[in-house]
Amino acid sequence: MTHIEKLAAIRELMAKNKIDAYIIPSSDPHISEYLPAHYRCISWASGFTGSAGTLMITRDFAGLWTDSRYFVQANQQLKDSGFELVKLKVQHAPEYVTWLNERFTAGQKVAFDGNLASLMMANSVKSSLEPLGIIVDGQVDLLGPVWKNRPELPTNPAYLLHLAQTGKSTSDKIAEVRAAMKREHAEAHVISSLDDVAWLLNIRGTDVNCNPVVLAFVYLTQTEAQLCIAEGKLDAAAVAELKAAGVEVKPYESVYTTLQNTAAKSILIDPKRSCFALYDSIAKTITLIEALNPSTMLKAVKNQVELEHTRQTMINDGVAMTKFFKWVEENVATGTLSEMSIADKLQSLREEQPGFKDISFDTISGYKDHGALPHYKAEEDSNYTLEAEGLLLVDSGGQYTTGTTDITRVISLGKITQEEKDDYTIVLKGTIEGSMAIFTAGTRGYQIDAITRRPIWASMRNYGHGTGHGVGFFLNVHEGPHTFNGAAVDVPILTGMISSIEPGLYREGKHGIRIENLVASQDLESNQFGDFMNFETLTLCYIDTELVEKSLLYSEHIDWLNNYNQLVFEKIAPLLNQEESDWLRAKTQAI
Repeated sequence: MTHIEKLAAIRELMAKNKIDAYIIPSSDPHISEYLPAHYRCISWASGFTGSAGTLMITRDFAGLWTDSRYFVQANQQLKDSGFELVKLKVQHAPEYVTWLNERFTAGQKVAFDGNLASLMMANSVKSSLEPLGIIVDGQVDLLGPVWKNRPELPTNPAYLLHLAQTGKSTSDKIAEVRAAMKREHAEAHVISSLDDVAWLLNIRGTDVNCNPVVLAFVYLTQTEAQLCIAEGKLDAAAVAELKAAGVEVKPYESVYTTLQNTAAKSILIDPKRSCFALYDSIAKTITLIEALNPSTMLKAVKNQVELEHTRQTMINDGVAMTKFFKWVEENVATGTLSEMSIADKLQSLREEQPGFKDISFDTISGYKDHGALPHYKAEEDSNYTLEAEGLLLVDSGGQYTTGTTDITRVISLGKITQEEKDDYTIVLKGTIEGSMAIFTAGTRGYQIDAITRRPIWASMRNYGHGTGHGVGFFLNVHEGPHTFNGAAVDVPILTGMISSIEPGLYREGKHGIRIENLVASQDLESNQFGDFMNFETLTLCYIDTELVEKSLLYSEHIDWLNNYNQLVFEKIAPLLNQEESDWLRAKTQAI
């Protein structure tokens, strides 16, 4: 079926069911960012492959609501699909609800599949539209009947991590969550977000590309813990180990029966990380406590074992990155390198490092104007051949059993313009100022965002994405609850959180620049004025100085850059051969 035919088939079912608008979120029953093939509904229906967006179909309109990271991509991929791009004004905002509110009247019907919609999204739709007399139905699956040869749910095995890797046992983590449940006056708690399940039970899998998670739910009370997971995914030894930690293994779908039959009088559920169908299976007589999963905040604060593993992982990842950029530099003039081939080469170099499991997201290798697409992924029809000129942006990362990496670098391939140097240096100033920030305990992410943007704003430039995100420990590369962006997210930066700092600058049709390091927040000093914190930079890969316009930097920026590149050399060089070490020494010379 073409996308036009799929749209027509959905509209035919809408007419049969007297549905005036149908909403398709980019999600699954676990409200995941990255999805198993079975749940890539937006891609199947419209052709858009970005990780954030919402489709809405009416009888005479079909639109994709997404943010500025995907505008160019969406315009290309939606061509001849029957869907139009609707540009979000605010990232992640449910602006399609306002669109419906302005156009629909009493008696009309809006529907969605509650297995794909978060409780928060469903609440937003219902609270906005139902007071107007608009009917909202969250139990309608219109894709299942028309999606032929739909991929099956993954059956890959799952496995448990050892205490030496995680630094905290499953039983200790469960005890921490139970203590939080008591503070919330919740008798039970249901967890559906896959990285929370993975962290809590020290379990990992390969059910989602690039994310070492397994499809599962957890149901928890003060006396019982249930892991609801597909049968056969855990071997007998893992089941026994979980049982010893007080966890009973039950079938995947049993979570709905458990919630329907629970004796608990109150249940804690995270509205942002739980699907509407899960909520809908809970008896209306039970008190629902809608709050952040306690494990989400606990998971964000890395213990000393996790941090030490991460530091070593950054060295290993830095070795792969160094070998990669040396290889690119030495081979670009041959005309044999492409955006796709260099991504493959980088993965092969990471695969040589200890503990490597997978890449942590699809590598973004954007040459020249493709670098201006923040979430670009090279495909056969867009795959540029590299030449000895212009800028190359590479945003990549690895999943290791000892940590997760995410790094962006921009390098010169030759014949650089003054505009490119100026833009690069302005972005570098932002990365440095964010990395150098000293702040008081209780600081929120939007404050770090503003500190990082300050030198970029001062040059009358800006970028449309956030400055940073949390990063998991051998878990999802995008992890909450903290984030560094302009939204007033009321989550403090706590000691031990790992975050990215990644300002950028994008000139459509020309070039893109983003310079990203991961940092760990740490205590700095306590005095009469308060408790102060700063960041430890974790990422170890040289920052290209050939692109630096030194006149735009202050002495503190130059000192930071020189000290950082010297640290990279000291940490990485011992793991390189002499030729590689000499090359890195030249790249890390002080300016």
